[in-house]
Amino acid sequence: MSHEQPQRPGEDQQELNKYGVVFSTVLNKLPQRVFQGVSDGESRSDCEKGPAATPSAYKELSPITLGVALQATVLTAGQKAVDQSDAAAIQAAEVRATGQTNIMPGGLAATAQSAAQFNAKPTTREKTTLADVLSEAAAKLPKDRPVTRQDAEGVMGAELRNNPNISTYPGGVAASVVAAARINQSNEQLSK
Repeated sequence: MSHEQPQRPGEDQQELNKYGVVFSTVLNKLPQRVFQGVSDGESRSDCEKGPAATPSAYKELSPITLGVALQATVLTAGQKAVDQSDAAAIQAAEVRATGQTNIMPGGLAATAQSAAQFNAKPTTREKTTLADVLSEAAAKLPKDRPVTRQDAEGVMGAELRNNPNISTYPGGVAASVVAAARINQSNEQLSK
C-alpha cells in the first residue's frame, strides 16, 4: 500500500526537471571511462569489450544509474554532514548497485559509516560531508546499474529507519535515488 504525499499539480514535473538538470550536470562531469560499455548494460570491469560512448550518447541511451544518483547528491546536499541515516542509505544503494551483500572495505558504504561515526563524536568540529564521501561515486563503484523503483524504496527505507525523526533529508541520498527512479520510469514510459 502506497502512502505517498499528495502533490500540487505540476510539482512532480518540477522535481523531475530540477533533478534532470542535476543529473545532466553530473553526467557531463563524469570521466570518459565511466561511459565505456555502460550504455549497453555491461559493468565497467568489462569496458574493453565495447566502444566508448560519449556523455551525450549515455544520456540518450541509458537510464540513470545508482552511482550517478549518489554522485548527484553532492550537488543537492553536498555540504550536509554525514549521519547514520545517510550511511545506511548509501549502503543500501551500494548493495543494490553491486549485488554484494557485504560492505566492501574502502567502498562508499564503509567510508560513509566511518564518516557517520566520526561526525557523531561531540568533539568533532570539522564534519565529513556527503560531498567528501560521494564525490566521484559513479567511478568508485565496481559495478553499477540503472535505478529502479524498488531501489528507490529500499534506499528510502534505509534512510527512514536510521533517522530518529523518521524522515528523509530534502535533496539527500534517498531524494536523489527516488528522483533518478522517477526519471528512469518517465523515460521508459516515453520510449514505449
